[in-house]
Amino acid sequence: MTTAAYTSHLPANAGWLARAEAWLDHKGKGAWIAAMVLGFVFFWPVGLAFLAYMIWSKRMFSKSCRTNGRHHEGRKAAWAAMKPSGNRAFDAYKTETLRRLESEQEAFQEFLERLREAKDKTEFDQFMDDRARRARSEAEEPENA
Repeated sequence: MTTAAYTSHLPANAGWLARAEAWLDHKGKGAWIAAMVLGFVFFWPVGLAFLAYMIWSKRMFSKSCRTNGRHHEGRKAAWAAMKPSGNRAFDAYKTETLRRLESEQEAFQEFLERLREAKDKTEFDQFMDDRARRARSEAEEPENA
C-alpha cells in the first residue's frame, strides 16, 4: 500500500509529524500502543509524551482508529440492506428471500436441537445400562463369595 492511501487527506505541505500521525492512525490503535511502549523502552519521556497525546487526542478511548471504523461501516451496511430500494419487484424478492432464509434457519435450529436431544438420550440410556450392569455384577459377587 502506498503512502497516498493514508495521507490523501493531508495537505501537500504537511510535516513529518502529521504524516507519522496519519500513518499510525491508518495502522490502528495497536500501532499507537506499540509506539508508546517503544517510546518507554528507549527513552521514557517519549513514551510518556505518546501516552499523554493519546489520552489528550482521545485516541486511546475513542473510535478514531481504523479498526473501529470497519465495525461502524459494517453496521451501516446492514442498516442499508434493510431499507427499501424503491424497486417494488426487488423489494418483494428481497423480502421473500429473507423470509425463506429465516425459515431455513429455524428448521436448522430445530434439527440441531433434535440431534442434541438424541445424543443426550443415547448417553443417558448408556449410563443407565452401565449402572444396571454394575448393580447386577455387585449383587452377584456376594453370592459367589
